[in-house]
Amino acid sequence: MTLMAPRDEAMLVRMLRTAVLHESGPIAMRYPRGAGEGVEVPSDPQPIAVGTGEILHQGERVALVGYGSGVSKSLAAAEILRETGINATVVDARFAKPIDVGLMAQVAAEHDLVVTVEEGVLQGGFGSAVWESLNEAGVECRMLRVGLPDRFVTHGAPALLHQEVGFTAERIAERVSAAVNDPSSSLAGL
Repeated sequence: MTLMAPRDEAMLVRMLRTAVLHESGPIAMRYPRGAGEGVEVPSDPQPIAVGTGEILHQGERVALVGYGSGVSKSLAAAEILRETGINATVVDARFAKPIDVGLMAQVAAEHDLVVTVEEGVLQGGFGSAVWESLNEAGVECRMLRVGLPDRFVTHGAPALLHQEVGFTAERIAERVSAAVNDPSSSLAGL
């Protein structure tokens, strides 16, 4: 089973093209909820190599690895962090299965802290899959997982719900800053 999630409308059509051409078993895509990012959609979308991520911005010390809508949260959090002197790398993982283990290992080796950002429940989610993949590859890294709590969240507009559970760029930046400034701090929780 292949699992992928687009960061924006352009990636959505590229992933749809990838899914149509995919012949190696089932493939699933998590459609984004709510309004799109407003990016231009390619008229001739090119497929993506299955299981490959993409570095969107190269920084240092901290890597924000987004999955699906977590990429836009990562980009926004990186902007906030940049104002505080933290130049974070931003990665679009694109695939939760298979994980781009080579890219994740590279990111882990080059950064003091790897932060996964997903619009899904943390337990058994994308961040857990990244950690397991790195662990199985023998790669050690300090990791912070950001996502949704494993509890009932009421139905409503995504922005309001994200605010309610702390899944915002501001809150992500706060947690990253705390982890960078106090390496002994707990990385558990949202």
